[in-house]
Amino acid sequence: MNDKTAQQYWNEKFAATDELVYTETVNRFVKQYCQDLAKGKMIDLAGGEGRNAIFFAEKGWQVENIDISNVGLTKFLKFAEERGVTEKVFANCADATGFESVLTPVDLGVVAYLQIEVNDLADALDCLIENIRKGGVLFGVWHSRANLGSDYSGQQNPDLLADIDEIREIMADQPVEIELLENLEGQIQTKDGLKPSITLVLKAKKL
Repeated sequence: MNDKTAQQYWNEKFAATDELVYTETVNRFVKQYCQDLAKGKMIDLAGGEGRNAIFFAEKGWQVENIDISNVGLTKFLKFAEERGVTEKVFANCADATGFESVLTPVDLGVVAYLQIEVNDLADALDCLIENIRKGGVLFGVWHSRANLGSDYSGQQNPDLLADIDEIREIMADQPVEIELLENLEGQIQTKDGLKPSITLVLKAKKL
């Protein structure tokens, strides 16, 4: 999917309802593994409506939501205003595979459910890691390819589902130390509510 098509797809998805498509609740794994980090600056890459970014802004972080969808970012800014954290947030409309951060270098880079082909994902992670300071944290969550063949009701294209070996190979070329790289039991938001999902979780330290 080229950039224009991707932007159109996400703009239409976010514009389909005035409500938040992905809820206002921070991702459970982001909260579990990152909530105790000392506050600083963070990038929420492909953050959409900003549920993870707002969580950190409310904890006193300076946050930058980088997303290809201007509609999603407009909803993010409205969300920030409703939560009283407008002064803590920045919206940056850009492609995840090549962007210029306004907060660089940051203490934390989060990428949650950026389900794209592995070569593009490698470019996105490379760009994100470049913008994390030494000693900072990279944290990622994806729907795992291990879901295929189960009752998983989400994305069925294996090329758009993350794989542990592929993530490990991407990280091998990066100045990071992997602290966690596992498939964990998670959930996926569907029109029928939350359904089981295997979530690939990555936590790494920038060297």
